[in-house]
Amino acid sequence: MGQEISVSYQAVKSKVYRLIDSLVEDAKTQDDVQESMKRWWKLVHPEDRPIARKYLLTVLAKSNATLEAICEGLTDLKDFEPQNLPRLHAFPEEPASQRMKASM
Repeated sequence: MGQEISVSYQAVKSKVYRLIDSLVEDAKTQDDVQESMKRWWKLVHPEDRPIARKYLLTVLAKSNATLEAICEGLTDLKDFEPQNLPRLHAFPEEPASQRMKASM
């Protein structure tokens, strides 16, 4: 049997934030981050994937909302030149019929 990993909300959030930090610190490239997430997903037991997916999408949506709030806050500053701020892509909401119910 393969290695099992935790799919708690906190574990998923920690994994995502570590990858974000490694990209910010130039310790990993975008390709490295993508490969890391692919390896992580393969370690999640198939029965645990629905909850892992829910937690992952929640963390990504909240992270994206945070980055968007930061960018929008910077553009409101009078002494900040926002010419080169990256445009964030909206993270698609899941239709209610596809959402998985689980307790966090």
